[in-house]
Formats: sequence, C-alpha cells, structure tokens
Amino acid sequence: MADRTAKIVIIGGGPAGLSAASSAVKEGVDPSDVLILERDHVLGGILNQCIHNGFGLHTFHEELTGPEYAERFEKIVKEERIPCLLDTIVVNIEIEKGAEAAASPDGTGIDACKAGSGNDGAALSAACGRKLVSAMNKTDGYFTIEAETVILAMGCRERPRGALNIPGYRPAGIYTAGTAQRFVNIEGRMPGHRVVILGSGDIGLIMARRMTLEGAKVEVVAELMPYSGGLKRNIVQCLDDFGIPLKLSHTVVDIRGKERVEAVTIAQVGPDRKPVPGTEETYECDTLLLSCGLIPENELSGQLGVKLSGVTSGPVVNESLETSVPGVFACGNVLHVHDLVDYVSEEAAQAGKCAAKLVLGKCPAPDAPERVIPVLAKDGVRYTVPAEIRLNHMDELQTIRFRVGGVYKGASVVIDFDDQIFRSQKKKILAPGEMEQVILKKSDLEHAADLKAVTIRVAQAE
Repeated sequence: MADRTAKIVIIGGGPAGLSAASSAVKEGVDPSDVLILERDHVLGGILNQCIHNGFGLHTFHEELTGPEYAERFEKIVKEERIPCLLDTIVVNIEIEKGAEAAASPDGTGIDACKAGSGNDGAALSAACGRKLVSAMNKTDGYFTIEAETVILAMGCRERPRGALNIPGYRPAGIYTAGTAQRFVNIEGRMPGHRVVILGSGDIGLIMARRMTLEGAKVEVVAELMPYSGGLKRNIVQCLDDFGIPLKLSHTVVDIRGKERVEAVTIAQVGPDRKPVPGTEETYECDTLLLSCGLIPENELSGQLGVKLSGVTSGPVVNESLETSVPGVFACGNVLHVHDLVDYVSEEAAQAGKCAAKLVLGKCPAPDAPERVIPVLAKDGVRYTVPAEIRLNHMDELQTIRFRVGGVYKGASVVIDFDDQIFRSQKKKILAPGEMEQVILKKSDLEHAADLKAVTIRVAQAE
C-alpha cells in the first residue's frame, strides 16, 4: 500500500528535473500531481557549485552563472507550487504490472501503454503498471509513492581513480575535478597548491582556471586521447589564457608520495594508448585532479529493467524520451552527458511535456496505425538520442542529438533515408567534446512512405 500518490514523480531536482516539472505543469497537469524528489538539501543539482558564467545563452538569452541559472528554474517551480521533497533518497522503483503491461518486443517502444492512451489515469495504470517509488528521508522515514509516470533526471557522476588503473601510491591529494570544485566553490577549502590534472573534460578545464585564480599553480593538463574532451572555448579561456600547457596523448604512469602526493609522472601514449618508454616527465605537486569522463547515474534505471545503451550507459529512448519501460521517461545527463545545460533544460522540457500528455490522455488513440522508424548511428557517429521515432507521437520538428567518435575537419553530417542521402551539412570541425544535433520534419518522414530507417553519419571530405 503506497503512502502517497502522484501522477508524475521526478527523480532529481537539478536543471533536468526542474525543467521537466515546469513543462508538465504548462502542458496541463495540476501542480499538486507532480512531485520532485531531490537527495540534496537544496534544488539546483550540480549547478550550485558551477559559479563560472556561460550558462543560459540559449534558454534565457543572457549569460548567467550556474547558481543564477538554477535559481531561474527554482523560482518557476516555487511560483507554480510544485511539491518538492529535499534530503530524500530514492532507493527503489518497482512496477506492478497489469495483465497487458509489458515492454514492446524490441525493447524500445511503449506499445503496451497504448491501451491506456486517451483514457483516465486508472486505465493508464492498468495498462502500464503502477510505478512504486520507494524513498526515505529524516522527516518521513521510509515511504512509498504510487506514480502513474516517472521521469528519471538523476544526472551523472565522475569516473573515479579506481576505474582508471593508475599505478603508484594511494596518498592524500587525489580528487575528482568535481569534488575539488565543490571544495573551492561551496566549502571554501583549497584541495592543494601545485596541481596536475589528468583529463581535459570541461570540469577539469574549468578547475584549471579556478585553481589558478585561487592562487594555485597548475603544472599541466594531460589528456589520454589525441583530442580534448572539452569545449573549444574552455580550452581557450581556461588553459590558453593562463598559459597552462595541455599535453594530448599523455597519461599518468606514476604517483609518488605515501602520506600526500609529492609528484606525478606522465608519459606519452602511442596509438594503442599504452605509455611509450622514454617519454616520462615528472612534475612535483601536492594534488592530482581527475577529469576522466562522466557516467550517467543509472543504478535505479537498471533495477527497473530499463534498456541501457552500451555507448552512453544511459537509457535507450524514443522521440518522447520514453524508455523501454512504459511510462518511464529519462532526460538530462542521466540519459546522455551534455555539454550545455541549456540543452539539458530543452530536452527535459520535452520529457515533461510527453509525460504530461500520457497522464492527461493526449496521446494518439490506441487504434491509430503506428509507424516506428529506427534512428541509427554510423561512420563516426557514436549514438543518437532518440533511437527511434514513432510518427504518431512525433512533434512537427524532431531534434536528434549525437556525438562523434573522433575529430573531423571539413567533414559533413549526412542524414540517410535508408540508403539514399536525404540531407548533408558541411562542418568546419566535428569533435567528441561538442554535442551535435540535426532536426527532422515530420512531413519529410511521412512523405517517405516506405522508409525503414534514418541513419546519421559523418562523411569525410574528399
């Protein structure tokens, strides 16, 4: 027996969760039927420690800091009186499946939910199965929420040292870049004064600048790959402007110091990403920051049985950002890691709108013919979000986001309808650190009556 009920439960009160909640209410869901669950004591997620500017140019058409950007959405949620439970940990999500509740055969659709489309919440619950969200906090203890739909917006986490197999001692002074960012920007503590950074993700680049501004000496940023994992603007503004060297195709091969980091040795790596003997360089330092990639927080998704992508580690979704589990949506960095928070908010708004349409019975009628078109990644494109498009549920314009697997100069992004080129767009440069997108029109897909698949690929310049 559930302790409380909600039409839409949103797990995560960061930029994705806040945007999804606001969007659901704008679509017509009563604010009291939406519930945000956030494990921190404040809303805003990771943005609260991102005090640098550069946020909001797309969403608000002005440059904001992370806390300012989060505050805009917090204000909207408070004005709309959307309930939020802070300091609340979600420990489990279960589905009480009805007789017809089952994922589609290919694991990426919501065909079973169509029985509840266009009906009331009771019919939807019977068709899709009730979502039982178990959570706990200091005030309510352990409790269960019965939800008609769930939006996953838990964000991502950093890859720790244990996942990197770095040789050497295990002294104090080794932090992920995000942990160091929290120490400096929220807790007012300096992790160290002479720093080496491994990895050139955006957080690492930003922390190179932040540590320098706080008086530390950043000796070097070493990157395993032959290209940076961060935005070009961050390389310029955070490294070049401060004279901090970036060494591509380098990695840490030794850490010295038993009590505290005393020195870090880096070496060049070959095409096989193994250190090249004789290329070692040692830097005396007291701190090593790790900026070696982000991983979507999908433990709950896995428990729920959501199909996960082998590339992004996030859920596989359709055009509505609905997962393989009917009535469960995903958005933001729990779906795939974004480079701009504006895109997180835009994507989450789509998830909130589609979840609202489902609970309000605004989805296409169950007897409507369904065309499902897979969206495939090929030739340099690592993945696409979404992975399929159901024409009946598609908006007039569909954004497809993706990342490439290498650096391409003077190449083109090509959209194929089956084996025919539908559209090609030239790009000066494509890089893994920059998320790309293309937009499809519903009318174009409808006119291609025999279309079996849409493919996104990179075509090299001749």
